[in-house]
Amino acid sequence: MDLINLTDLFRFTAALVFVLALMGGLALIMRKVNHSAMRLDPRKRRLQIVETLPLDARRKALLLRRDGTEHLIILGPAGETVVETGIESKKNGLDLEEKEE
Repeated sequence: MDLINLTDLFRFTAALVFVLALMGGLALIMRKVNHSAMRLDPRKRRLQIVETLPLDARRKALLLRRDGTEHLIILGPAGETVVETGIESKKNGLDLEEKEE
């Protein structure tokens, strides 16, 4: 069995350091890109999770709001099921009819 000579060991170490530096640089670039995407004005966002409710250990109900319309979805290991769509959005959790009274 031949021992690794000093030149091969130096090449291996240099290549390892180079690859790790590339990975670190890519991680920094991705972090900057993700942070700039997360800085969007919350008022300009069209999609919002209004409420989540665990139904059991594997499923949960999710109420989404998009452009003032809410959608009720069940999420589970078998997939997603749309229960109801086109629900009119309520302001501050109060029905508009209750607010008028």
